[in-house]
Amino acid sequence: MNYFNYFTEIEEHFQRKRGVQVLLSPVDWALIAAWREAGIPLAAALAGMDAAFEKFESGRRRDRQRPRALVYCAPAVLEAAETMRAAAVGAPPAPDAAPAEAEPAFGRERIAVHLAAAAARIRACPALTPPPAAVAAVLEALARARAALAAGAPLELEALDRLLTVLDDKLYAALLEATPVDAMVALRAETERELAPYRRQLRVEQLDLIERQFQRRRALERAGLPRLSLFYMS
Repeated sequence: MNYFNYFTEIEEHFQRKRGVQVLLSPVDWALIAAWREAGIPLAAALAGMDAAFEKFESGRRRDRQRPRALVYCAPAVLEAAETMRAAAVGAPPAPDAAPAEAEPAFGRERIAVHLAAAAARIRACPALTPPPAAVAAVLEALARARAALAAGAPLELEALDRLLTVLDDKLYAALLEATPVDAMVALRAETERELAPYRRQLRVEQLDLIERQFQRRRALERAGLPRLSLFYMS
């Protein structure tokens, strides 16, 4: 299982546990992004979801509707991650993974298409036209990455994704700089409304991560801007 399939694997696993096709909400997607940012392994996320649904099935009210929101699994996922971290203390290091080049889902051509499409969307963004210096630097870095792929340079997915994550942050910072204050206030109010039903279910630190991810997702969507990391490659 490739770690770059983080979002897809979690979405599909939740749907299997639900037993029916259900679309994840914007809050659910923000939760997955928060797990990823917090460094929660994919295995811990899946194990926590299993534990959450096992607890539901063993409860007295098994006739009630099965959980529709991924947030239901959040406490169990955190517990699974903490258990894995504790078990890893003093354990020998895991064996090296297979070379990234062998993963067909993240081949050169597909990554090149992802980078080209992202650059096109950035150039077309009205909020960043003309592009400020930070955005121009992002576009230059994307062009260099595409050129390296085309030239046959070694494909190191982790190193490439570190670069794209940094560019993601620079792009979002430039968007925030260009966004009017009243628009940011409105976005903050929307975030608080969307997360209100879940505040009692989440730890403060996780809620803070979800709030930031939710705002980021919404701001980028409204500006028509992409996420650059390979985690978001369609």
